[in-house]
Amino acid sequence: MAYGGPSQGAQGSARRHRRKAAVAAALGGCALVAASTAPAAAHGGGHGPGHDRGTSYVALGDSYTSGPAIPTQVDADCARSDHNYPSLVAADREVTAFRDVSCSGATTAQMWQAQGTNGPQLDAVRRDTDLVTVQIGGNDMGFGSIIATCAALSSKDLTGDPCRQYYGASGTDQLVLNIVRTAPKVDKVLRAVRARAPHARILVVGYPDLLPDDGSGCYPTVPFAAKDFPYLRDTEKRLNLMLRLVAAWNGARYVDTYGPTVGHDMCKAPADRWIEPLRPTSPAAPAHPNAKGEAVMAQAVLDRLERRS
Repeated sequence: MAYGGPSQGAQGSARRHRRKAAVAAALGGCALVAASTAPAAAHGGGHGPGHDRGTSYVALGDSYTSGPAIPTQVDADCARSDHNYPSLVAADREVTAFRDVSCSGATTAQMWQAQGTNGPQLDAVRRDTDLVTVQIGGNDMGFGSIIATCAALSSKDLTGDPCRQYYGASGTDQLVLNIVRTAPKVDKVLRAVRARAPHARILVVGYPDLLPDDGSGCYPTVPFAAKDFPYLRDTEKRLNLMLRLVAAWNGARYVDTYGPTVGHDMCKAPADRWIEPLRPTSPAAPAHPNAKGEAVMAQAVLDRLERRS
């Protein structure tokens, strides 16, 4: 019998439990929630500026990565654009091998499971992969259903917060709980990426600013009740904080796309918005980045790659 196997498994389980508890504790603190837009701390190794030029890059992610409806669509099944942020990053870095397997609707499960005609996303990550970007977790916590639910509830009290009341009816905020439950799933993805590409630089990409950062609303352009705008804003910040923490635990770097997109949310005028509202006026999926938004996220990734820490 090989001694140490069970204890190592128990230690790993205990470590993951402590991390989940840490996420839960962090999400309960307003100061830490605000930290979701603060500069990332230095974690792990990493390569100096320019390392990733001429190397192998794999992009994993959901629809915020794939760029649905943005011209030109190159994979109808995954609604993937050749002007999404991974494609722009790859062009700038002059990578010699680029695989974008991001897919609209993906959850962390699709890292290991086929999605339509597309295989498991992790299959694209190989031992010689040098750079991996990962943007996942929004669908695990229920982005689509949250938007639909809050829009439907708004008519009950346009000046109140029917959405917050709905998700907090049990006494526990269900959306915070969803984020806490998503943390170990993202952690598992990053550990799998590291196992497959031990020398790769891994970037965890956060989600852009969807709603006004000042908490104001824009009904009916975005059909949420007035006090649900700040509630949903804070929920997204909590999701990004979780991604930042899980990235740090795995020696990965976090890319803040929220900060660079503040002031260009889906409530802004068409000329100023980088995130389309529920009825888009530019080619993009509802509540998703348009081409300008993808370009800004690409620049955030490129800026992060240039940093040594």
